[in-house]
Amino acid sequence: MSIQDWLRDGPVITDGAWGTEFQAAGLQPGECADLWNLEHPERVASVARSYREAGSRVILTNTFRSNRISLAGYGAAGRVAEINRAGVELSRSAGHGLVFGSIGPSGKMLVAGDISSQELEGAFVEQATALAGADAILIETMSDLEEATIALRAAAATGLPVVVSFAFDSGRNRDRTMMGVTPEQAARAMEQAGASAVGANCGSGIEAFAPVCRRMRESTNLPLWMKANAGLPSPGTSGAPTYSATPEDFASQAAGLIEAGASFVGGCCGTTPEFIRALATVVAA
Repeated sequence: MSIQDWLRDGPVITDGAWGTEFQAAGLQPGECADLWNLEHPERVASVARSYREAGSRVILTNTFRSNRISLAGYGAAGRVAEINRAGVELSRSAGHGLVFGSIGPSGKMLVAGDISSQELEGAFVEQATALAGADAILIETMSDLEEATIALRAAAATGLPVVVSFAFDSGRNRDRTMMGVTPEQAARAMEQAGASAVGANCGSGIEAFAPVCRRMRESTNLPLWMKANAGLPSPGTSGAPTYSATPEDFASQAAGLIEAGASFVGGCCGTTPEFIRALATVVAA
């Protein structure tokens, strides 16, 4: 099926943050959450199930760092295929709904010469191929147009719909990526490159997302993917960040985000199943 088929009945609710849930389940600072697909699959499946039960129609895979470049830092560069395939299976086990394979940035900077475009594309092709059992692929938290385009090209080779999402967390108004990309530039470039949808995640609380969404809507006809944080983080007593927004605060902004053009709505850092449950109530109203 296509993205448009999934949106036929209106905006689609996605999931919330996974890290928050993993921390509550025992994930330690510096530990690779993606390796839990193999080491603690029951905990990963439990998070996916909790979001499905809260009202998420789209569940991501626990594979944000599961490219060979990022996994090398954990001594797991050779486990790309098994980690990503397990991620799809675990999210699929949550029940009926859609599974989007998550691909995050490499952590290397093309502009600084940290990695070549050929190396980067090879890593993304390997990961996307392993995620081919998903319903779609989400390339998320991107800041560099070139890296996003390379990842999109790699993911598109699977034949699945591909969503590309950017983190707008810089500039005076927090409306640019770390690399200076604006919402307009991101939307136009991804449409030209053949994305199925484009959007924003992370970077800011939901109150900052409607203006970004509106600017993207004015720049493209593609469906828009929006996943905001639960407000701004502050240091927590345990070392993990805490977030300022409540589920009710978050959900109260959802109508404005949908009015601005959002097609997919969910949560990023700090959000929990309670946020998605509150969001589902608003969307259904």
